[in-house]
Amino acid sequence: MSGVASVSSPKKFGTIHVFLTAISTILGAVLFLRFGWAVGNVGFWGTIGIVLLGHLVTIPTALALAEIATNQKVEGGGEYYIISRSFGVNIGAAIGFALYLSQAISVAFYIVAFGEAFGIVKPYIQEYFNIGYIDNRFFTVPALLVLIAIILAKGANVGMKALYVVIAILFASLAIFFIGHTPYSEGFTSEFLQRHIDSPHSFFYVFAIVFPAFTGMTAGVGLSGDLKDPSKSIPFGTLLATLVGMGIYIIIAFRMAKMASPNELVDTTSLVMSKIAAWGPIIPMGLAAATISSAIGSLLVAPRTLQALAKDRIFMAKPINNFLTKGVGQQNEPRNATLATAVLALVFVLIGDVDFVAEIISMFFMVTYGSLCLISFFQHFSGDPAYRPSFRSKWYVSLLGGIVCFFLMFKMNAVYAFLAISIMVINYFAITFTSSRKEGLAFMVQNVISQFARRIMIFLQKAEKEQSTENWRPSVICLSQDSFKNLSNFNLMKWIADKYGFGTYIHLIDGYFSTETQSMAKKDLRRLIKMTNVANSNFYVDTLISPSFTSAIAQIVQLPGISGQDNNMILFDYVEGDEAGLSQILENYGLLKAANFDTCILKIAERDFGFQKDIHIWMSPYDLENANLTVILGYILLGHNDWKNGQIKVFAAFPEDELMAQKAELDKLIVSGRLPVSKNNLLVYPVDDEVSKKDLVNKHSAEADLVIMGIGENHLKQTNTDAFTGYEGVGNILFAHSNRAKKSLS
Repeated sequence: MSGVASVSSPKKFGTIHVFLTAISTILGAVLFLRFGWAVGNVGFWGTIGIVLLGHLVTIPTALALAEIATNQKVEGGGEYYIISRSFGVNIGAAIGFALYLSQAISVAFYIVAFGEAFGIVKPYIQEYFNIGYIDNRFFTVPALLVLIAIILAKGANVGMKALYVVIAILFASLAIFFIGHTPYSEGFTSEFLQRHIDSPHSFFYVFAIVFPAFTGMTAGVGLSGDLKDPSKSIPFGTLLATLVGMGIYIIIAFRMAKMASPNELVDTTSLVMSKIAAWGPIIPMGLAAATISSAIGSLLVAPRTLQALAKDRIFMAKPINNFLTKGVGQQNEPRNATLATAVLALVFVLIGDVDFVAEIISMFFMVTYGSLCLISFFQHFSGDPAYRPSFRSKWYVSLLGGIVCFFLMFKMNAVYAFLAISIMVINYFAITFTSSRKEGLAFMVQNVISQFARRIMIFLQKAEKEQSTENWRPSVICLSQDSFKNLSNFNLMKWIADKYGFGTYIHLIDGYFSTETQSMAKKDLRRLIKMTNVANSNFYVDTLISPSFTSAIAQIVQLPGISGQDNNMILFDYVEGDEAGLSQILENYGLLKAANFDTCILKIAERDFGFQKDIHIWMSPYDLENANLTVILGYILLGHNDWKNGQIKVFAAFPEDELMAQKAELDKLIVSGRLPVSKNNLLVYPVDDEVSKKDLVNKHSAEADLVIMGIGENHLKQTNTDAFTGYEGVGNILFAHSNRAKKSLS
């Protein structure tokens, strides 16, 4: 939980101080009050399971904390500083507030536990003053008030001065406990290790009560500013305390199972450890020393966390931030934050239920620890050059810790888990909506995704496996100068690159590279990104500055594919009637041929894509090599939600003597390719000297929302545009030419 850190001492502390600070908190209240209760409920082996499961959380957290802490100095605010400077203030503050609540409520937990130490003197007080029942609040409330007064008067200097006394009493009490003996142990056998009471609490409920026993490993972080060598002392001191604490808990669990019956162990009205110890009074003394020390540590750390939160202006009301930020003295002691913490702690002290308070702080610590582990996990893959910790954990250890944390939260108490996470989420949105700072998790995740994508692309490149005709899919580059005038090509890219294909949309800026054109390109790129967000598109957008259309094509055909595979198709557009724009495209076909790119040219009509319902695919004897490409493109478009109510019709125009044979071949194409085309939508028409393919298209596809037809290489090589004209009555037409054979999606 919280340590007894000093923030005002000179830098004179070492690893031993980190260890002692952490171990004094680990071996604290739960050890004395509820560890025997746990053994009585779930047995020795069940308790070992709790210890191991608890350390499955704390060890990854300790490693993650050590890693992150050695990357930067942990300033005022301790763990919050780590979280906020790694996640960003918005995310960090949301988690940090949950951390603060766990620290502040921990004060109450330790004070309530401190009250249990007076059980041994209650009978004498009752007899001396001739009074009946004495509530523990009689001791705990004054104890809290006295501690608050001491902290306000002495500040952080009180922490380290008490540490050595606490450690001495603590280890003395454990030593006397270990040499104790009871009559119960004389009949001990190995089968006793499996014994527990008849109606025990559930495993995860017991875990929730006991878990605070394992959380003290982060206590030494608060000493970061006072350490000679934080990069060495924090990881080694923290890990040593964690492992030593785990070992002691296992030994104590065995001693309790051996020395007392399950019914004796679950009796919370008395300290079972005092019955086992060679000298019973040492146990309440150890409990009192451990709880007071931990309470002091929490009263030191929690206000500093709250003060750090206020410094980052996370509270919506400016007066609250100003009030909590204000400190006194040379060391800026957080007096106001201490008073606020005291009020919160007093509420839970008045509740007075150790188990309830333990369950609450377990939730908030779980949220914090899970977040720390995830921070470490993300940082391993972010590729951030500024992240240079001197100590490195393993990414899979951090990931395991994060997953286990959030899993256990809901197993312990789903309602409390939901509330703890809700507090964090609500706080995050409140901060986000009221703050101009948007840094943090989004950038880290972006870096992770970038690194992952880079590695995948490199892997795919090293594989050097040419795409076969059986699994061919389009990887399209679209080049357009009219991105903001006409959205037809933009929408076509959206449909192609949705599920089955990949796309890169390049907006061409005519001119030479200069400060002015670069500024224009950045502005246009922002507009394009906004367009993709609004349209919910899944293709990459960019800008290109080039003095000519030809040089632009020469550049883009050399671009790497965003999928890790080479690009294989280029998409152009021209407005119906713009023969100059069409000619410009056709003049550069040689470059596309050299790059072995499939070529698609979209003729944009005034009515655009209409109702996005009917796709007509036209075939003829002159473009059969393009048939599979046109069919695949039609299938891909129909797979987009915008075309969910659409249908494909396939039209074939052949000489009359070939009609039946070609229709049979098309039937086979549809069956083998499992295409969404019914036989009723497969239509063949004869062509002759009197009736041309253009006539048939104009007659039967005038109402189509999109027409797809093949275009022969001979037409692309020619500078005249005759093959593309004569369809004035038809809507948008996609002319497609395949440079290599494709198998139709079979």
